[in-house]
Amino acid sequence: MPKAGIIYNEIKPVACRIATELQDKLTASGWDVCMATAAGGILGYSHPHRPVCHTPINSLAPPGFDSDMTFAVVLGGDGTVLAAFRQVAPWGIPLLTVNTGHMGFLTETYVNQLPKALEMLMAGEYEIEERAMLSVQLFRDDAFLWEALCLNEMVIHREPLTSMCHFEVEVGRHARVDIAADGIIVSTPTGSTAYSLSAGGPVVAPGVPALQLVPICPHSLASRALVFSDSEPVTIYPVNTNPLVMVVDGNAGCYVLPEDQVHLERSPYSASFIRLQSPEFFKILREKLGWGLPHIAKPTSVELP
Repeated sequence: MPKAGIIYNEIKPVACRIATELQDKLTASGWDVCMATAAGGILGYSHPHRPVCHTPINSLAPPGFDSDMTFAVVLGGDGTVLAAFRQVAPWGIPLLTVNTGHMGFLTETYVNQLPKALEMLMAGEYEIEERAMLSVQLFRDDAFLWEALCLNEMVIHREPLTSMCHFEVEVGRHARVDIAADGIIVSTPTGSTAYSLSAGGPVVAPGVPALQLVPICPHSLASRALVFSDSEPVTIYPVNTNPLVMVVDGNAGCYVLPEDQVHLERSPYSASFIRLQSPEFFKILREKLGWGLPHIAKPTSVELP
């Protein structure tokens, strides 16, 4: 019997209703169905004096979600999608992302299109697009304290966000660089259209094997976004007297003390997106962000006198 999964946002009534209806349809078609909420992928915040507050990356999968699962359907917005991939990426489970939220930049289809999408899923009529993810780890005195899987970005900033932070950043084997800013972002190509974009970073197409380092409101005209190979790890050393806060995927995270080190590298796990048609990144940019839309009249052909 083939196996499928459903992950939904339990605080949205429409997602709960659709999840139950979808379970009934899949079961009636001979599928073994496992259901879970996205809450298991929520990282949770830590206390300044008790920074260890996490579940290991490989232990977030809900019961029944494993490598035998053909696919899973996610019902929610972008936050639900990010949480769901933290749960299933280590098992390589591809996700069909269904928008029940607002922006839905990471979602593939909408609720009103789900019946047709379900037919295509059960028939295997889809493509899988792999997106790079980051492994984020916190070390203190060489002791490993905290980790998370990241699809969009990792952010370190002061709490509250009112004064300058200082960082030393080491990319691969290159010399350390000093950055003074309100905070710092390390983003994947997927995350280049999220917080990184708002902070002035470039949009990077999903297939580009790159990461980007974006200072938030830097205190220097020369301190700008840097795009580099995702084969190079990044280590961030905070140079501050007060604790900072690290947030992963806009969800939650932990405190970073002055003696800590934050290490990031491309994860061996990828986010597997189910695409019902060939991915068209520029189309998504147009539809969601208005990129490339004509805003002035195009010149017409000019008649020579």
